[in-house]
Formats: sequence, structure tokens, C-alpha cells
Amino acid sequence: MSIEKILSSAPVVPVVVIDNLEDAAPLARALYNGGLKALEITLRTPIAAEAIKLMKAEVPEAYVGTGTVVDKASFDASVAAGADFMVSPGVSDELLALVKGTDIPFLPGAATPSEVMKLASHGFKFLKFFPAEAAGGTAMLKSIGGPLPQLTFCPTGGISLATAPNYLALSNVICVGGTWMLDKQLIENKDWQAIEALARQASEVK
Repeated sequence: MSIEKILSSAPVVPVVVIDNLEDAAPLARALYNGGLKALEITLRTPIAAEAIKLMKAEVPEAYVGTGTVVDKASFDASVAAGADFMVSPGVSDELLALVKGTDIPFLPGAATPSEVMKLASHGFKFLKFFPAEAAGGTAMLKSIGGPLPQLTFCPTGGISLATAPNYLALSNVICVGGTWMLDKQLIENKDWQAIEALARQASEVK
């Protein structure tokens, strides 16, 4: 399994924060049924690793990965949870060394040309552009694409249903990450049909 295959499975990767374990399975099912095949579960809550296991059991055909992989602890938690892929907001030498020792596809984060070039020198062709809107948005990605056309991005951070098409129109963007389909009130109300409808809307973005 390659990171390219995972990222090309849908135009949007939902960036999910799980606060209640009981929401994990039905939320994964709603997102997947709505057409979002790759789910990034952030390791920002203590139940995230357990949630990933439940989500993988509920929708084994989905790609369930971890986000906010920033150090050895979060890397080890990702491996233990059986993550299908890992995403980091940035990168460190420690993380690069850890990733070289695993077969799990890894999407490292970068926000500047220097960071992008460093990751390219380590053999990465697919990068997360984060924080997308704050770091210059589509204009920055266009500029980076000039001297570094061989690299492809998944921009994440501040992207909405309205702005996603602007990113997806760029030749160096494979998909975007977003949270707009994860309405907190709908999740609290366990309105999985409404979440599925939002996911379907996201999966049809062009």
C-alpha cells in the first residue's frame, strides 16, 4: 500500500478528533459510506489509539491512519494501533529516523520551501502542506510548484467546502484535509445520517 493510493482514494481526508469512544465506529461508518475512504484520526485525545482499532474493525475496507504524529510516543502509538498511514504536522530528525524503520506509509508536513526541499532529499514525493491557509494557501503552493514540480501535496488547515476546489484545481495537489464535515453538534447528537450527507458532499468536491 502506498501513500499515493491512500491519498487518491477521495478528494478529501477528514481530520478526526475522537472525544467519545462510542462515537468511533458509527462515525467511521458514516464517513466511509459518504465516500471518504481515508480517515486521519488525530492522536490528540487519550482514547485515539483505541478508537482507531474500533474504526478499523467497523470499516476494514477504509484506510484509517493517525495524525499529529510528532515524536516517538505518537509514532509507537500509531504502530500499536495498527494505523494504515501516519501524518505529521511537521518533521524532525527523530521522526525521519523512526519512519525509515517502518513500512507504514508516512505523510510528513511542511510549510516552507526549505522544509519541502529537506523532505524531498529524504525521498518523500507526497507531503502535507500545513497550516495551509495560514502558510499562504493556493498562492504558496503554486509558487512552490514552480521550482519543485515533482512534489505533490495534501494541504490541510483552515480549508472549507468553499475553498477546497481552489486547492484541488492545482496540479500539485492530490487531495485536501478538512474538518468541516465533522460538525460537533451533529456528532454529539449522534446524527450519523447528517454526517454521512456532509461526507458525501465532501467526497464529490472537484
